Amino acid sequence: MSSTTFLLIAALYIGLLFFIAFLTGRNKKSADFYLANKKAPWLIVAFGMVGASLSGVTFISIPGWVESQSFTYLQMVFGYMAGYVFIMVVLLPLYYKLGLTSIYTYLDKRFGNSAYKTGASFFMLSRIIGASFRLFLVAIVVELAILEPFFANSGADSTVPHWAFAGIVFTVLLVIYLYTRSGGMATVIWTDTVQTACMIGAVILTVLAISDAQGVEWTAIPDLVKSSGMTKIFVFDDWKAGNHFVKHFLAGAFVCIAMTGLDQDMMQKNLSCKDLKSARLNMGSFAIVLLLANVLFLSLGALLYLHAASEGISIPESTDKLFPILALGGSLGTWIGGVFLVGLLASAFSSADSALTALTTSACVDLIGTEKMEEKKAEHTRKLVHIGMAFVLFIAIMAFRAVNDTSVVAALFTAANYTYGPLVGLFFFGLMSKRIPQDKFIPLVAISAPILCYMLEYFLKAKWGFSFGFALLPVNGLITGIGLYLLPSTTMSLSPKKSQHSHF
Repeated sequence: MSSTTFLLIAALYIGLLFFIAFLTGRNKKSADFYLANKKAPWLIVAFGMVGASLSGVTFISIPGWVESQSFTYLQMVFGYMAGYVFIMVVLLPLYYKLGLTSIYTYLDKRFGNSAYKTGASFFMLSRIIGASFRLFLVAIVVELAILEPFFANSGADSTVPHWAFAGIVFTVLLVIYLYTRSGGMATVIWTDTVQTACMIGAVILTVLAISDAQGVEWTAIPDLVKSSGMTKIFVFDDWKAGNHFVKHFLAGAFVCIAMTGLDQDMMQKNLSCKDLKSARLNMGSFAIVLLLANVLFLSLGALLYLHAASEGISIPESTDKLFPILALGGSLGTWIGGVFLVGLLASAFSSADSALTALTTSACVDLIGTEKMEEKKAEHTRKLVHIGMAFVLFIAIMAFRAVNDTSVVAALFTAANYTYGPLVGLFFFGLMSKRIPQDKFIPLVAISAPILCYMLEYFLKAKWGFSFGFALLPVNGLITGIGLYLLPSTTMSLSPKKSQHSHF
């Protein structure tokens, strides 16, 4: 596929996003920007959340994992289901009862201002790293599809200069800023719905194209996937392995609670529903669709490896490039290249637009306190913060580019998981205990817990070859909880019915 065709597809897709933004962003105030005036249809919210959850990492990486990990990722997805039940039963009622715009306001009510600022700061750090990394991966594929062919054909050095890569990143962030700046969450909910449909549609069409290339009817696709020999789901035999079922399931549950239930980005969409019943329906529907979507992505991975083997196509050293190479290489038809690029754009925008909106919300509500300002000043501040957050994401993505070391980049992305541990510890301690630690010491505990976790993981792996894997997140939360318990207490006898710090 030529660069011109790619740019045309991108322009049409971006035009669609701006059209949706025009329809949803007229005459909006700050409250609409944050929570869509609490009028968002729960079914639309649920479907749109799938795209925000999957992101470019899922779209590009999960299909490539299948050869080495088979379908064991589903163990984590089953854990997600347990996490969603906890969110529906415990967290959503809490958030709606307190009438929160930012979920970290709960920490202020339960512990105090230091805990509140700490929780919001850890969220922002996690989201900046996570959103930047997701966009970085997508920008690499855009570089592969457009910039490398362009510079190769220009007769000059085929190496893509930093300024050209920066131009791609700047353009993507500018587009996201422009279509979210007025409507905010009211716009993101609808654009994410369209983008989820594009992403899942791209995967389905690719699966059908592979089955056609293999001469298999669509009804026989499940049998074709099974024939790959890559459909193993459960691992029970090696307790030391990071993908053991117990570790994966527990990790999935806590990852879900942390990265959905304690994440302003995801909960902001739930809180845009009109009431608790709608929010619960939204969460339940979202969980079911997400489970099916992950099965679809894993099935695509197995089929991609089958297709590569049948066509004699060598597997790239970086499996993240498997899907892009096969989709853009022409062996499935040139039209699949266009389908892939639409899915790629959808995966990039669907996670980044909601992340930018959530970062703006948390910075304004949690750190600056715009809810206490008059409307005009609050709106002006929010717009400045929105621009500032887009710039922060740009700097972070270019930092990933400067490092240009996938092992370091992967380590930085893993570090984002460490930052959710203190959030898990803070919220669980608040929900399960009446104890109120002295607020001024809470930031020290939150900073120390991830460091202790890293040291523990390093020691166990060096001494006995044992790894917590993704289950390090609940361990991180447990260490945070123990640290909070050991802090001097403000009081030990507050009644949960009388104290504003109670969890009910």
